[in-house]
Amino acid sequence: MALHSADYTGVLAEDAPESERSIFIKKTYLHLAGAILAFILVEGMLVKSSLGERMMATMVGTRYSWLIVLGGFMAVGWIANAWARSARSPAMQYAGLALYVVAEAVMFLPLLYMAAYYSDADVIPKAAITTGIVFGGLTAIVLLTKRDFSWMGPMLGVACFGALAMIVSSLIFGFNLGTLFSVVMVVIAAGYILYYTSNVLHHYPIGSHVAASLALFAAVALLFWYVLRLFSRR
Repeated sequence: MALHSADYTGVLAEDAPESERSIFIKKTYLHLAGAILAFILVEGMLVKSSLGERMMATMVGTRYSWLIVLGGFMAVGWIANAWARSARSPAMQYAGLALYVVAEAVMFLPLLYMAAYYSDADVIPKAAITTGIVFGGLTAIVLLTKRDFSWMGPMLGVACFGALAMIVSSLIFGFNLGTLFSVVMVVIAAGYILYYTSNVLHHYPIGSHVAASLALFAAVALLFWYVLRLFSRR
């Protein structure tokens, strides 16, 4: 007797039949596309609204305000990820994804506001296209080779912790993180894209497409942030 899709819920993607794995991958990337579209809509409203302008003024008022924002974002990210991984409640999963998208929109507000109003008009489109090309290329590498990049997890965790320490230190002591730091962060973001994409193929269980899309969205957002910083500096 053939099993239905629901019967494979909780089975690792690499252990599921090809048809179920394909459905899971399609759902993951459809949710990723939806998260990106929602981010664009929310960010567009914030950038153009007076509320967005007031929020930006508050966030860039002092470097200590950014510490509060960063701490809040990390807390919200932890909660959103926990909700998105809820196996019992689909509604909770979508609430987690939505919460994370809104949190990212708030974090991006000063950078995108400055890029929109104080940089060349083509800075944001160039950064978006570059991000899309890099993401597409890295995704194709994983999907075509089917290689497992989960071994990168510990190294990426250490690198991310080090980068976070540098960011916090720069906010506390007031020094500038230069172009080299942005380049290193682009490399780290690319590593996370490889890592999470291979996890979608091998280590996420069927039915966890919302959590998988949130992880990929976080990696894409990280890449876009530092690509945009590089283009804005130029």
